[in-house]
Amino acid sequence: MNQWKNFSKGFIRENAVFVLFLGLCPTLGVTSTAINGLGMGLATTFVLFMSNIVVSLIKSLIPNKVRIPTYIVVIASFVTIVELTMQAYLPTLFEQLGLFIPLIVVNCVILGRAEAFASKNNLLTSAIDGLGMGLGFAFALTLLGAVREILGSGSLFGLKFIAGDGILLFILPPGAFLALGYLIVIMNKIKEKTT
Repeated sequence: MNQWKNFSKGFIRENAVFVLFLGLCPTLGVTSTAINGLGMGLATTFVLFMSNIVVSLIKSLIPNKVRIPTYIVVIASFVTIVELTMQAYLPTLFEQLGLFIPLIVVNCVILGRAEAFASKNNLLTSAIDGLGMGLGFAFALTLLGAVREILGSGSLFGLKFIAGDGILLFILPPGAFLALGYLIVIMNKIKEKTT
């Protein structure tokens, strides 16, 4: 039961985007479409999950003075794997996400979980936490991308279902702030009802 709480907290109670307001740079930068949000969210989930596992395994071997640089090297290794894999197998998505893929290295969600959670917990608990927080982040990015895509172009995952052009504002950067603000309000209402 405790493991389930570690997994589920990333979706509502401690969602990195809607509650903790972490990782907002990629959140606002890449979520013009649902597919971009999903792609970035899953890439971040993989890095968070794997880095939590490795940090949990090597935590006792790392001297305190080089703890953070070591975590960054671990995270950067998994980001490189994601970047090269995406470039090889998903070139269109890779081009859309662009610079935001290497910036996963400095995403405070990942480094924060490595420092605050994985370095203090066992392998299984750290893996479940990484998966839950990562999927919660992916959920937030996909939801924001979906809202912006529906309102901005009348489509979802590239499939047009509303005639016309939509509201251009929601595809542009200011639309990201507007959509995120409204989603935060909605998530706060859901959180109040569930607690």
